[in-house]
Amino acid sequence: MRSSFTIGGSTVKPGERKAIDINIPALYTHNEMTWPVYVIHGKKPGPVLFLSGAIHGDEINGVEIIRRVLNKKSINRLSGTLIAIPVVNIFGFINKSRYLPDRRDLNRSFPGSSKGSLTSRMANLFFKEIVSKCTHGIDLHTAAIHRDNFPQVRAALDNPETESMARAFNSPVIIDTEITEGTLRSAAQKINIPVVVYEAGEALRFDEVAIRAGVKGIISTMRELDMLPTLKKSSTKREPYVARSSTWIRAPQSGIFRSIKSLGEKVEKDELLGLVSDPFGEDEESVRALHSGIIIGRTNIPLVNEGEALFHIARFENSANVLEKVEEFQNEMNPATDKTTSNEPPIV
Repeated sequence: MRSSFTIGGSTVKPGERKAIDINIPALYTHNEMTWPVYVIHGKKPGPVLFLSGAIHGDEINGVEIIRRVLNKKSINRLSGTLIAIPVVNIFGFINKSRYLPDRRDLNRSFPGSSKGSLTSRMANLFFKEIVSKCTHGIDLHTAAIHRDNFPQVRAALDNPETESMARAFNSPVIIDTEITEGTLRSAAQKINIPVVVYEAGEALRFDEVAIRAGVKGIISTMRELDMLPTLKKSSTKREPYVARSSTWIRAPQSGIFRSIKSLGEKVEKDELLGLVSDPFGEDEESVRALHSGIIIGRTNIPLVNEGEALFHIARFENSANVLEKVEEFQNEMNPATDKTTSNEPPIV
């Protein structure tokens, strides 16, 4: 029999599920605030995996992904321990904001300090109470407000354990990214906890395809970590394509932007992506790709200032092969044709 698991002053017995409230700084109105944390402590030994959503308070796809993962029947056969925190930045979530009330970015503040700013204290508490007790992590994000990200996994592939998790997620695209100082990934790496980031969708919006892909990716990764039984009949496994670099294409002038390319499309160097013009159309400039690749991010708002990021293009050795995998992925995740995810009604 496994030992019990203790977190936030609460004990979870083997085979038990428990919702735990961890105290965080109160509101200035004197209202108490807590982190809602859900723990599933399996009867069999295994890794301790955290799932974190809404580190940026307006990135809400991860909240729904975690809800669906916790409702999967397969989770009842868990080996190891799953710690789910659907809303990390509870202050930003309440205010529909990326930031905390002190206007700092939580994902640039790890591992934080117990004597620092509000954001630094939140980072420190999360890192001490959650991350440091885990062996692995999956951090769920979306693009910023008015931008959209094609479903992708971001990971530092120089770590074999991290690469194994990234590939197991079964996303068509992996971005091999350097780790930015102050991020959750950076702090976790320093104490040898591999963390991958799943990016998909837009802030303050649910995206059914992004959510379905996230649920499947987490379950697939948990199988890779031997936290869940392998399927008797293997599910579709796609070999992901790794982008070693990516570039943002920026507005050549201020004006009204008319996009002619969408997420997941393959583009060639110098191909026309859109046009920026004044309201009369007299002063117009083309927006063209600086190199060939796949569009993994784009703006959704047509009102742009000079230098504003419009498209995010990832480079691959063979973009044609990537496009084929992207199309397979889109067909597989289409709610109209996907009958394997669960009985969850699709969000439209």
